[in-house]
Formats: sequence, C-alpha cells, structure tokens
Amino acid sequence: MIKVRFMDTTFRDGFQSVFGSRVFYKDFMPAVAAAREAGIDYFEFGGGARYQSLFFYLNESAYDMMDLFRKTAGPDANLQTLSRGINVVALKQCPRDIIDLHAKLFKKHGATTIRNFDALNDVNNLIYSGECINKHGLKHQITITMMDLPPKCEGAHTAEFYISRLKEIIKSGIHFDSLAFKDASGTSNPAKVFETMKEARKLLGDDVPIHFHTHDTAGLAIAACLAAIEGGATKDGNFCVDLAQSPISHGTCQPDIITMAHALKGKNYTLDVDIMKILKSEDVLNECLKDYFMPPEARQVTPSVTLSPLPGGALTSNTMMMRDQGIMDKYPEVIKAMSEVVAKGGFGTSVTPVSQFYWQQAFANAIQGPWKKITDGYGNMVLGYFGKTPVAPDPKVVELAKEQLGKPVYTGNPLDELEPGIPAATKILKENNIEVTEENIFCVAICGEKGLPFLKGEGKVNGVRKNEKKEAAPAAAAPAAAPAGRGPRNYNVTVDGVTYQVTLEEGGAGSAPRAVAAPAAPRAIAAPAAPAAAAPATAPVAGGQQITAPMPGTILKICVSNGQAVKRGDDLVIIEAMKMETPIKAPADGTVAQINASQGQNVASGQLLVVLS
Repeated sequence: MIKVRFMDTTFRDGFQSVFGSRVFYKDFMPAVAAAREAGIDYFEFGGGARYQSLFFYLNESAYDMMDLFRKTAGPDANLQTLSRGINVVALKQCPRDIIDLHAKLFKKHGATTIRNFDALNDVNNLIYSGECINKHGLKHQITITMMDLPPKCEGAHTAEFYISRLKEIIKSGIHFDSLAFKDASGTSNPAKVFETMKEARKLLGDDVPIHFHTHDTAGLAIAACLAAIEGGATKDGNFCVDLAQSPISHGTCQPDIITMAHALKGKNYTLDVDIMKILKSEDVLNECLKDYFMPPEARQVTPSVTLSPLPGGALTSNTMMMRDQGIMDKYPEVIKAMSEVVAKGGFGTSVTPVSQFYWQQAFANAIQGPWKKITDGYGNMVLGYFGKTPVAPDPKVVELAKEQLGKPVYTGNPLDELEPGIPAATKILKENNIEVTEENIFCVAICGEKGLPFLKGEGKVNGVRKNEKKEAAPAAAAPAAAPAGRGPRNYNVTVDGVTYQVTLEEGGAGSAPRAVAAPAAPRAIAAPAAPAAAAPATAPVAGGQQITAPMPGTILKICVSNGQAVKRGDDLVIIEAMKMETPIKAPADGTVAQINASQGQNVASGQLLVVLS
C-alpha cells in the first residue's frame, strides 16, 4: 500500500476560491488548531491573493496573519505559499530586488516552501525567482501550469508540451526540491493528467516528490487526482495531492480530504488519515465560517468552464466584484467571451495573473464590444512584456495592442525593463510619513497606492460578505400580522451595506403596493466600509463636453479639480473594475467645468463623470 501525501489548501486557495480571500484571520485560527490536532501538518497558508486582499479588503496585515498561523500550526508544520514567478504576489512584473525581498520576508514570517509558477510556462521567468527562494533557505517547488484548451485550439497544453517544459527546467540547472503540476481551472482531462505524471516520473526517478493541484469547478477533480496518483505515485511519500476540508472543498475549490480517501479504497494507495479526526476538524471549520456568505457558484459544478477555462480562485472573486457593482447579469456574456480571448491570446495558462488578463479582456469585450478596448494586462501579455506565450498570439490582436498601448512587440527578458523597486517604494513611504521597514517597502511595491490607507491607519473593511445576524425585535415593536395578501408587510432591505426597514402597503382596489422606507441600524457583521457619498446630481454645464463612464466600476481616483486646464490625453478619472484600472482621458484640450463623481462611488456604464468647457 503506497502512502499518498496531501496538502490542506483550505486556508489559502480555499478562501480564495470561495470567498475571494475575504476571511478575517482571527475568525479561522481555531480551525487551524483543530486541523493540527487532526494530524494535518502540511498547509497552504499564504501568498497569491491572500497577500494583497488582506490589505485591500480586510484591513489586516498579511504578515500578522502568517506569524499567527505559524504559531498555531506549530514549528514543525510545512507551511507553503504561492508565488507567480517574476510577478511574485502581484499582478504585474516585479523587479529583481522586490523578487528577492519577497522570498526573504516570507521566510521571516513563517513560510517553509514556496510554490513557484509562471502562467506562460516560460522557464526563464522561474530562474531568478527560484534562485531567491533557494538563497533564503526555503524549499523550492517549481511548477508547470496546466489546463485544457477551448474547442478547435491546438499547439500547447498536451502531455508532450508539459514534458517539454520539464525538460527545459532540468536543462536550466535550477535547483528544486519538488515539482508541481497546477491546474487552476480544473479542466485538464484525466487521460492527459495520467500521461503527464507517468512521463514526469520517468524523467525524475522515484525520489523527487511530485504534486498535483486542481479544482472541482467542472466536476473533474477526483477523477483527475486518481489519474495523477496512478501515473506518478511509485513509493511512500513521493506523490502529493492538494485537498481541502468541507465546507470549502469541491465546487471552485480542491476536492475533499474525506472524499479522496474514500475514492482510494480498493486501490493500492492510501492517504493514511483518521477520518473521524478530520470530521471533528471540519466541525470547527464550519463553526468558524458560519456567518460568512457562500456564493452559490462556489458550490456548483460549472461544465461550461471546460470551454472557457476560468480558475476557481478567479471565478468567485470576480463574481463578487460583479455583485458589488450590480452587473451580475453580465456574467454569462463574460464567460462566453472568454473562450475567444483565450483562443487568441497565445495559450497562456488560465492562472493568475494571466487568468485575470483573460477575464478583464473578456469583460471589456462583453461590456464595450468585441476588441474595442485592449486591456493593459492582456495587451502587454500578447506583446511579450510578461514573457513568451506558448504559441504566437493572433496577429490582428497583436496589432490592436501595439496601436492602443503604443508599444512594440518585446522579445527580451521582462526583468531587464524594470527599475529597482526598493528605492521607489522607500520614497513613497517617506512622502507619506510611513515608517520605512522591509515589510512596508514590499507592501507598497506590490499594492501601490491601494496599500497606503492600511499603512497610514486609514484602511477600511470592504466587501466582506457575512450573513445578516437575525436579532429578535422587542415584543412591543412587532407589528400586528396582516391577513394574507392584505395590509402592510415589513421587510429589511440592504443596499450598499446600509439596511432599510421597508413597509409595503396596499392601496385601494386595483392599485399597486407602495413602499415606505425608513433607515434601520446597520447589520451587526464585520463592519463594511461606508459607501461613498454620491456626487451631487447636478445638470451638466450647458455647452460643455460630457465625459461618461465607458463601463461600470468604482471611482478609484479623481485626477482633476474644477477650473483646472487640461490637455488632450490627460487623466481625468480612474475607474476600477475587475481589478483593472481604466483611466478616463480628456478627449480634447479644455477646462474642467464640472465633476459629477466622487472617489469610491460606484458608477454605471454611460454615467456622467466630468464636463469640459
């Protein structure tokens, strides 16, 4: 009987895939302690979106979270983080000094292992980041990213393609302690998975650990894990699968620990776990998360993902943003558009940051019209600024990107184009009177201006979704029950985090009910950021040129003031939608006559933002 290891992804990829990473770390630490008691000693605990999201949404320090996790899990636990090659934990390329600082800080704050991957499977993007991981005494888990292609696409993402990447890794001479195959979309078919693991094992021999990671978004995870184990597990402990605890498991996350153990019954493999202890641990996890809203799409099988490979971790974070902006009805259109975006983008794997580039371009195609706007991330990817894509992108898309971004195709090393990050981040900290520490430098380098509110003590909790806590009203306040279908009916309605008491009253015969609303006390949950006050609904200045929002989103920054002279191409407003910052530029020279938006305001497509005279 061959023992198969597993890593518990509940507290990193699980939270990313189900809650968009928005879970307070003090809420779930009892579950970490319970998992330790159940015998689990290998956890994914940070990195990826569980770095930025803590500063952006939770008003928490990712370093404090990692420190407490290490203390709770114990000194001997293998704590693993996720790093995106030259992007580390950002959505952009990072200069060499920041890549090195990433490894140094994550070692300092409790990490044992770093899973190092590149969404383009460009081995050159793994070399320097891998050197830094090794240099700072961490275990280096080098990674090949997987998915299945949309219909009628070919040229990459076959077993032969993945093995060719592995041969390049071996040829590069970079040291790695283990190899992982990461399928963030859960679309790789089991036959390909089996063949890939079998050939990888032949190349590496029996002693190098191989890991397999997938999601159950399309319902394939258990079958894929079984195929991976049968292809690559040849002796005790040399193969590992990524699993999660219920209620996080399955759906957009990893398969369940107990389900996987059950699926191995009757085979020559075992997880060697105490199921009753795992059940007890899951009871604690359920209690920790009982107040959190679980999006329905996180718990369901989505077969269309096999045609438009969207990672589980990106699916729920993006749908949560669409809910926040009131455009969830556009979700099917974005998914449909994504298939074409993947097909024309050069077949980078749908994993962060490329998955976000795919999503942003699909979102722009669905909202603004096909290929009317080439988004920055997608455009830079097809032009080569993130490395070499597995196949050449569509030539027409490349030409559009060159024209709209004003850049040529790039074939060099992306790291050679970047200025050192530490001096620039230090300057920003000093300008904002923030203490200059390595942790703060890294935060600014990764998070940019969006990290400053936390560092300045001005951060707010934003977008944490918890179920409303129902509190019994005093008996005297309870209205008399009305006969069915008649009389006033009372409801609590929540809009943008503010709850209103709404009474529906019947009018005369044939009349429609009318709503009478009164503000109610805010819900007793993790405090959401107060919605920004909307700009005054003033009439546009007569004769002025009206600048409107090209897409729904949130006003990230107002770049001008009333009476300011602007030149054609100057930034007026920056809108954020789907983690994508879109500058709204002046179409001509003029003077700002009116600003009809405010920072933090949610705006609809076509809504008036600025008037120029």
